[in-house]
Amino acid sequence: MLTIVMYHYVRDPARTRYPDIKALRTDEFELQLDHVARTFEVVSLRDVLSAVTADSSLPENACLLTFDDGLADHHETVFPRLRERGMTGTFFPAGLPLTERVVLDVHKIHYILAATDEASIVATLFEQLERMRASRRLPSAEELRSAYERGDRFDTPEVTLIKASLQFGLAADVRAELVDSLFDTYVEDAEEDLARDLYLGIPELREMIRGGMEVGGHGWTHRWLGKLSCDEQAEEIRRTVGLLEHIQGSPLSDWTMCYPYGSYNAHTLNLVRECGARLGLTTNPGAVLRLDRPLELARLDTIDLPPRGCADGRA
Repeated sequence: MLTIVMYHYVRDPARTRYPDIKALRTDEFELQLDHVARTFEVVSLRDVLSAVTADSSLPENACLLTFDDGLADHHETVFPRLRERGMTGTFFPAGLPLTERVVLDVHKIHYILAATDEASIVATLFEQLERMRASRRLPSAEELRSAYERGDRFDTPEVTLIKASLQFGLAADVRAELVDSLFDTYVEDAEEDLARDLYLGIPELREMIRGGMEVGGHGWTHRWLGKLSCDEQAEEIRRTVGLLEHIQGSPLSDWTMCYPYGSYNAHTLNLVRECGARLGLTTNPGAVLRLDRPLELARLDTIDLPPRGCADGRA
């Protein structure tokens, strides 16, 4: 059995300007690493790939540690703690923030949520939609609530409504306009300043690789691949491959794709397979009992490991 654990923010929020960001605290992360060391044998992507190709087998209690989004937390907080314990981690940065130092919409939404209360965001969102409705056809507030206002194990119904509306529930141009407007309204930091503090860079990734860590693909703009056109997906994958080749300084082969938001479809699988990906990570919860579908590997969230109740800012 293979247990793959998924992390995002790992920081001490109380020491930041945005204490309400959902993050796994540093002390909680250290406790989880202690638990992992007692319970599992940490393996690398190379080990999993070797097991997929039948060159070797994994230990019965194998565990793969994965870190999404290319956050500065991963270099500052995660990397030294993994190295101290002799553990390997795999990191999946999105391409756009590494090259243009902009804040991805997924993270703008996190910071909007951390800057004010959910009810205010919903009210402002619907007010702005009402103004925009004068010049274009848009769903009503009632239609959006009916479609998306339902909670899950990570978020309240209002947060789910906000995320779904701003991530895929509206047209792309409308979403972009709304996210930028809400970000400017509620978040004090300028986008450029926040991007500089939020993301690690290519030099840090290369340092981590030299220190025994691994890097895989996480899309270029961190969009829901399964909701994009075939051409849009192809462009996302093409640019992802180019980024990984640039980071590693060599042609890419037998690489791993971590689907943003866990979103993919049959076309996505064909594309990444054609581009040489051998492993794919989803957000489907659970352990991997068999390796016969290596492009659709399940993962556990950090909240599924002790200490219970931890939250790390999932999308």
